[in-house]
Amino acid sequence: MLSEMSTALLDFLFPPRCHICRSWISGAGRVHICPDCLASVRFITPPFCTVCGKSFDGAAHDHVCGACLHDRPHYDQARAAVVYDGICREMIHGLKYDCRTHLRRPLALLTAERVASFALGADMLVPVPLHVRRIRQRGFNQSILLGELLSCEWGMPLERRAMQRVRWTEPQINLSASERRQNVRGAFKLSGSVDVSGRRVILVDDVITTGSTVDECARVLRAGGAERVLVVTIARAQ
Repeated sequence: MLSEMSTALLDFLFPPRCHICRSWISGAGRVHICPDCLASVRFITPPFCTVCGKSFDGAAHDHVCGACLHDRPHYDQARAAVVYDGICREMIHGLKYDCRTHLRRPLALLTAERVASFALGADMLVPVPLHVRRIRQRGFNQSILLGELLSCEWGMPLERRAMQRVRWTEPQINLSASERRQNVRGAFKLSGSVDVSGRRVILVDDVITTGSTVDECARVLRAGGAERVLVVTIARAQ
């Protein structure tokens, strides 16, 4: 591993570019995002729902939101690092749809830092699986790519094959919340290669919107005996 002095020397001789604006930056640190671009990132901060993690405008304290009170999700809690808009949305789209897989590093490192305390005490990371047809189209599962870095940062095993997507589902983007829930119902199962019984599991995905996908995954994990199911995503749609 390079020493801090060696890293500083390399940055001086070969200054890295910002992942977002592509400007040269010195003292880039690990994330390689320049100060101006980093300042435009909207991090999710309290107060927020203690279950789904949705942030509140004008609320004084954390509390359970009305949606979670009315229809409690199968997962225990969910947290995201950033709001799904602007620069972060562009980076996630670049990762998923333009094969810019190097963007997993800044996204995962920002998340690892922001939600580290939330992950304490968990036993394993489980990426939300993609259908084999989608993997053939895209070439990778972005949740696995992100989970690999979270695994390294948190010293926690990533169980890549714990779950399978057994049914093809249409993209959720143009569906209502109720249609999304129906779309993913029965789409996942445990592979049987990993025992989740009595384990504290962190589900990993890139974005949480209505939460339908992670909720269905959590339902399957609960049915398999998981003691606790947490959800960590890079971003959350507000």
